[in-house]
Amino acid sequence: MIKLVLNCIRISFIFWSTLVFCQIDSKKLTSVPEEITLESKEKKLIEDAFFLFNNKEVEKAYKSAHKLRKSLKTEYALTNSNLLLAYYFKNKALIDSSIFYVHQSLKFNKLSTDSLRARGRSLAYNILGINYKNKGLPEESKKWHLKGIEEAQKYNEENLYYTHTHGLALTYSEMGDYNKALELFKECIQYEDDEEIVYGSYINIGMIYSNLKDYESSNMYFKKGRELSGKQNNQQALAIILLNLASNAQEQKKLDKAIELYQKVIEICNQIDLFNVGLLAKMNIGNVLIEKKNFKGAEIIYATALHDAKELGLLSQQLNIFENLKKIAIEQGNYKNAFLHISEYFKVKDSISILQKNEEINELEIRYETLRKEKEIKVLQIENTNRKLELANQEKAIKNLMLQQEIKEKENQNQILAFQNTSEKSVNEINLLKKDQELQEANLARQKSIKNTILYSFLIILIPIIGLLVIYYQKLQTQSKLNIKEKEVNQQKIETLLKDQELEVIKASIEGQDRERERIAQELHDSIGGNLAAIKLQFNNPEINNQKYIKTINNQIDDTYEQVRNLSHNLIPKKFSKNNFCDILEEYLNNIGNASSLNTSFAVYPRKKIDYLKENLQIEIFKVIQELITNTIKHARANFVELHLNLTENNTLSILFEDDGIGFDPERQSEGLGFANIKSRLEKISGSLIVDSHKGRGTIINIEITNTKPTIYEV
Repeated sequence: MIKLVLNCIRISFIFWSTLVFCQIDSKKLTSVPEEITLESKEKKLIEDAFFLFNNKEVEKAYKSAHKLRKSLKTEYALTNSNLLLAYYFKNKALIDSSIFYVHQSLKFNKLSTDSLRARGRSLAYNILGINYKNKGLPEESKKWHLKGIEEAQKYNEENLYYTHTHGLALTYSEMGDYNKALELFKECIQYEDDEEIVYGSYINIGMIYSNLKDYESSNMYFKKGRELSGKQNNQQALAIILLNLASNAQEQKKLDKAIELYQKVIEICNQIDLFNVGLLAKMNIGNVLIEKKNFKGAEIIYATALHDAKELGLLSQQLNIFENLKKIAIEQGNYKNAFLHISEYFKVKDSISILQKNEEINELEIRYETLRKEKEIKVLQIENTNRKLELANQEKAIKNLMLQQEIKEKENQNQILAFQNTSEKSVNEINLLKKDQELQEANLARQKSIKNTILYSFLIILIPIIGLLVIYYQKLQTQSKLNIKEKEVNQQKIETLLKDQELEVIKASIEGQDRERERIAQELHDSIGGNLAAIKLQFNNPEINNQKYIKTINNQIDDTYEQVRNLSHNLIPKKFSKNNFCDILEEYLNNIGNASSLNTSFAVYPRKKIDYLKENLQIEIFKVIQELITNTIKHARANFVELHLNLTENNTLSILFEDDGIGFDPERQSEGLGFANIKSRLEKISGSLIVDSHKGRGTIINIEITNTKPTIYEV
């Protein structure tokens, strides 16, 4: 029961704290400067309405804002009139109506980089955050506070930033995420420009530590809040702090200290008419007296508290008081009074049910009124008819409730008899529990001796195990050293093999160069030398001017040129033997790009594997790529050339050649000598060719060569 009352105290303070910050925001709103398109007349009307609201004439402010909302034209006035109505319904705890008017305000406050509009949005987000927290939707509350913080940070609105941070901390506290709540409240403490935020944070931190049973830290923060609020002579904050300090003392069983603090709370509350907090203090004194078995004193203080609760119309507190009075009567054996108190308890409970029904009806009527004036008269008549039907149904529901109440009164009589039986059973259960406790103590003593025996046995076994582990560790160290030495020997062997392999490669390279020189000499002597000798004989012929002889000489010269060209191409392997294949291709493409207007791009993977392809395969691939680039330069009028080489895991080499030239139709285009040479070379190395080209779209050539396993590949 004490915890229930403590929770009521904490919840009530959280609500008070959020209300204070909303009022602060509304005061700052009235100081918004006039915008370029805002008419001063409407601005003055809105400021007057806020003045009434901040000076506790909330009903006048509500009527004024509701009336103005119909006639206002400017966005500023419409935004703030709806915002004022949102504040009004929030303070009335009509959450859905408040949320409706916040969204109406945001509808007129269009997103822009204007800092004044951003401030208005941030204020609206704060109301939404508070409303959704009070509605029991903490995740939605957290979302709107985070949006408000984002708006405040954009335009360096420090006060709004800390207002939203404080609201977000309250939301985390209600969600039970105390670590996050403490982090944010401690950040708010650093904001010295608003003392209410600072000591409000101290008080809420104290409440969190109280929930965590860390009463020392809790009392420390309550005392800091007390010192700061005392400078402003804020008696309401002082009453709340003393109430929480008293609750901590009560939880720590410092009952006399708790009663002293509760009495101070009652004195302050009587001075400032804070009757609801004073009532909680009286109820807690009653709880303390029950703990001290002072039932007579508890009965007197609860009677006083019951009078206050009835005066204030606080039904939930009346329920709590009647329940405690019933317990006191049972403790004293006065079952007649217990029956009377429980009867009053159920009467109040039934009244709450009826009032809740009426309150729900009133809330629906208010929401209906806010929307009713924006609809046509015909719709209003239909709604009124439906409303009469609802009221008729509610009257039937009330009659049913009265019948249920009569049934409950009869049930209460049966419950009194059940209480008497329960008390007799409790005495028997206590005796049984005492016997069980004696048996458990004997079992604990026996288990303790068994555990000691097991522990000593374990220690005796553990000593030789530790010795074995030490020996095993030394053996592992010796084995590790042997492994390191063996690794060094293996590394030396690998280096020796690599050097032998390099010598073999150099030797093979020299032999290849000698054979290549012999082949070139034979080619020069047999082919080119023979052709030149034949041309010379033709020139010595007296019929040299004959057209037939001239054509023959030209053919021989062309043939000789082709042989010289082929011979020069065959010299390429020397270049490959000295350089990596991919480097040669890349250098070749770069040279083409530097010597012309072509932009070139080259990509290869895996580069090292492709560098170790067979030499004859590298030569043929190089010649194919040369032919492709020659065709592009001659015919394509391209600006860009891309070349990609990729060697797959199954040793298939894929060559992708692409240009952005004028393109051609492969089906209609006759095959030239260049493509014939490419296909001829690809047949030698088991390659295939696919051409994809369209006029105006460029050309893509895909070549795949199988069985391209590298000769030597080193990782």
